[in-house]
Amino acid sequence: MAVQTEKTNSFLNYINGEWVASHSNEVITNRNPANTDDVVGQVQKSSKEDLNQAVVSAKAAKKDWKNLSGAERGQYLYKAADILESRVEEVAECMTREMGKTFPEAKGETSRGVAILRYYAGEGMRKVGDVIPSTDSSALMYTTRTPLGVVGVITPWNFPVAIPIWKTAPALIYGNTVVLKPASEAAVTCGKVVECFQEAGFPAGVINMITGQGSVIGQGIAEHPDVNGITFTGSNTVGKNIGQIALARGAKYQLEMGGKNPVIVASDADLDLAVEATISGGLRSTGQKCTATSRVIVESDVYETFKEKLVAKVKEIAVGDGLQDGVWMGPSVSKSQLDTVLSYIEKGKEEGKLLCGGEKLSGEAYDKGYFVAPTVFENITTEATIAQEEIFGPVLALMKVNSLEEAIELANDVEYGLSASIFTTNIQKMLSFIGDMDAGLVRINAESAGVELQAPFGGMKQSSSHSREQGEAAKEFFTSIKTVFVK
Repeated sequence: MAVQTEKTNSFLNYINGEWVASHSNEVITNRNPANTDDVVGQVQKSSKEDLNQAVVSAKAAKKDWKNLSGAERGQYLYKAADILESRVEEVAECMTREMGKTFPEAKGETSRGVAILRYYAGEGMRKVGDVIPSTDSSALMYTTRTPLGVVGVITPWNFPVAIPIWKTAPALIYGNTVVLKPASEAAVTCGKVVECFQEAGFPAGVINMITGQGSVIGQGIAEHPDVNGITFTGSNTVGKNIGQIALARGAKYQLEMGGKNPVIVASDADLDLAVEATISGGLRSTGQKCTATSRVIVESDVYETFKEKLVAKVKEIAVGDGLQDGVWMGPSVSKSQLDTVLSYIEKGKEEGKLLCGGEKLSGEAYDKGYFVAPTVFENITTEATIAQEEIFGPVLALMKVNSLEEAIELANDVEYGLSASIFTTNIQKMLSFIGDMDAGLVRINAESAGVELQAPFGGMKQSSSHSREQGEAAKEFFTSIKTVFVK
């Protein structure tokens, strides 16, 4: 079992059903970004040798796991869901301490992980093929699906429960075995999720977790000849590298990457609703979501009123330790992420007009953490750096337009196409937005950052490898179609 104390959680690698130390004997120490005196736990700084052990374990387990019925595999997922549900508060508290999002958000994410496990457990009882008429009247022709084999799962730190589960659960239910590499910044939380799989009794080797540097373990997963599929969420630079490596050796890959997500506020919008959703979509989780709102495109007739309402609400946001009551926004996940956000804020000051925020927070409540004030700019053009590049922080850029057509043109004028939303009460404007917006997820009168587990999720342009995950769409990546002809 993982070694635990009351406050600190130290995790070994999970390989072939056992917790084992890495060959390097080195560890990564994770500290609370709200208070760096608080050591959350340690994880292994693993080597390619550790990774190879995990892949060997997953490869050895794949035949027996594949040969179970979907219903049998589903029972394991149901058990894991029940165990995670019994530990929701513990896992959520760890998440808040490790990566900074507020406790209510962390609890909501953990509960969502439970729901994802149950959803995919049910997939074990759903159809996997179709009967197809043959030109030969005495033959039977049908399709079935076969798993890829060993799947490498590489996940980010911003959703340390939901994203590992929404990749791992479908991989498992469709008969694959898994080697999971979580981002180091949130690997203690992910270790707690893997404990739930262990306690559920998953056979040895079916799920393995390796922690360590992305340049070693992530790269190693992409390069390993026995990893048949790779599903990745993270930065564009790393994702494209993984895709190129996987393509070169013929492995299947799925990439979910960046976003520069707009919200359009039409002149007929419910402005109070639009303000609330813009703040929620852009600033919750400290803006550290790939679907977070970052550009706010407002028709000129309502621009000044919207701006006034937005800035007043943003100034009311309570920033602090996410475990404290009343705190609405926590810290950036790390010093490097804080420095990145602050550098973009300085760019914004050069490119536009600062309306509020714009500084690192200081004082007794903030000096031991990575806190930045929620920030709003205006007079931002589409060529500006903060209008084009993903910031991953609590920064909103207001842009004024004279028509919906101009708004949609601006909204599409980035290399990304992950999510977008519009606020309007006009049906024609809704339909124009739905038809013309280049994004994988479009939402009407709702924030840009809403993703439902039963619906396909993925982006267009540079946001994705054009595949989709979650819902039934996950089946398309984690399996291959096999056509059967019986004479």
